[in-house]
Amino acid sequence: MNQLPELPERDLPPGRHRLLKEHLMTEIRHETPTVREGRPVLARNRWLRPALAAAAVATAAAVTFVALPSSDPGTPARPPSRSTVALLEDIALAAEHEKSYGTVRDDQFVYVESRVSYTHSGEGMKTQVDPPHRQEVWMSVDGLHTGLVREAGLGGHSVPPDVKPGKVGWEVSSFYNHVKTLPTDAGAMYAYLARTAPKYSGQERNQAMFVLVGDLLRDAIVPPKQSAALFRAVARIPGVSTVEGVKDAAGRPGVAIARTDPDNPLRDEWIFDAKTYEFLGEREVATKDNAGVKKGTVTANTAVLRRAVVDRAGERP
Repeated sequence: MNQLPELPERDLPPGRHRLLKEHLMTEIRHETPTVREGRPVLARNRWLRPALAAAAVATAAAVTFVALPSSDPGTPARPPSRSTVALLEDIALAAEHEKSYGTVRDDQFVYVESRVSYTHSGEGMKTQVDPPHRQEVWMSVDGLHTGLVREAGLGGHSVPPDVKPGKVGWEVSSFYNHVKTLPTDAGAMYAYLARTAPKYSGQERNQAMFVLVGDLLRDAIVPPKQSAALFRAVARIPGVSTVEGVKDAAGRPGVAIARTDPDNPLRDEWIFDAKTYEFLGEREVATKDNAGVKKGTVTANTAVLRRAVVDRAGERP
């Protein structure tokens, strides 16, 4: 094992451990709430799931998006097309044959190396897209050990876990000891998502389910059977679609499984290799001109380069 050179580290400020799904992407806040079908449209940072890897949100300025009303809020989202369902089944089959990490001990850490890019802005400055840069995350297997995030140019953040097994928030955490207990049947997984995701999110139910799956996949190692069940459950979520010809933050081409947020002018995309169906990374794309951001702008982009299980936070495989 190789040790990283020492970098200055600091704890994240209080309250930063409970972030929304963009904990490795752009933090989105609303300036003005809107109302849809008698309920307020809540900001994306109402996602209350404990998030371990929060370096980007903790250090970068947020881009402020104004909530835009839906053009037709009464129209329900359509079920995924046959081609999207078929693609998700191919992805699920590939996930079932992913490599095993063998026996994983409670005191170990899941390591994820990524290339990331975020959009940020501040008072008196234009919205800018950061160039892709390296990010490393160490997440506790059992959720009881302090994790670590290091990002190029920003140093390191030690991240004490803010949720423990059996306590509030554990059921949506991406700690390995939690995700390995998730259902392996698609129907049971869908029921888990539908039951659990809305409890921790102010988002519309289907969007909350889609977001939770992304959280569970992003900076974690999900066992093959649970991973496959997640993708088969997503094939049942209305509004899920396919986007061709996309690239992750490392420039690797792929095909995306996507869903447009009904309460925000943004589309979330998970990118997969079009031949092997390996998960490559994520993008977030503006769907309308808004708050100085043009339609089609990639507001956040990530590429997962390496995953492993290591013995200590700060240790590379």
